[in-house]
Amino acid sequence: MATRPFAIVTGASSGIGYELAKQFAKHDFDLLIAADGDGIHQAAHDLAAFGTEVEPIQINLADHDGTHQLISVIQSTGRPVDVAAINAGVGVSGRFIETDLADEMNMVRLNVLSLLHFTKYIVKHMVERGNGRIFITSSIAGATKAFERFLAQSLREELKDTGVTITALMPGATETNFFQRAGAEDTKLGASEKDDPAEVAQEGFEALMAGKDHVITGALKNKLQAAAGYALPDPLVARAHAAMSAPGSADKK
Repeated sequence: MATRPFAIVTGASSGIGYELAKQFAKHDFDLLIAADGDGIHQAAHDLAAFGTEVEPIQINLADHDGTHQLISVIQSTGRPVDVAAINAGVGVSGRFIETDLADEMNMVRLNVLSLLHFTKYIVKHMVERGNGRIFITSSIAGATKAFERFLAQSLREELKDTGVTITALMPGATETNFFQRAGAEDTKLGASEKDDPAEVAQEGFEALMAGKDHVITGALKNKLQAAAGYALPDPLVARAHAAMSAPGSADKK
């Protein structure tokens, strides 16, 4: 019978998700890791070198049935989930009137609907047991990521007497394939110096295990940008974000 703690990590084939999974493996967690690409199988092989039990599942969580499938796999293990790290996410770069609606709908399905669906399941699972930790990768910017941040904050307040904690990770620009997949490599943000995903994941893991509300990781500029987001009027925040994320802005002074 398994006695090691059990963690779920989505979006775990590379970047922050993989580094998060590595943190759990280093700290003696068994793992169920999920991603939509076949790189999840190599990730599982690499993580198993830490002596942990790793089950990979290649699945598209932007598909409603994909989230159901993930839940079914979790249930089939017969194991209580100690930590759920909900990290999978995508972005879309470009002017709203020019971007592809299908890409944006896919982003909403993954970043918002799948997150809501899976969180609903995992919260009930943990509250019934009276303990558990949920980790949500949000951002210091981004529309769908704002939903993740506010969901994490409101759930934390609602669950404060249940034994279940919610921690939101709020990274700045991080050296992952996110900007490439979003088509944002020519933006100021995409071309900027980025944080190390291993360091971001370590900061996030430590905040999670300490039961913190959220953690803003990486460089001081990330923390200042996040603080400005709370303090400044929304139009100014939107203007600043637009300057950093506009296509072709990397070439502008």
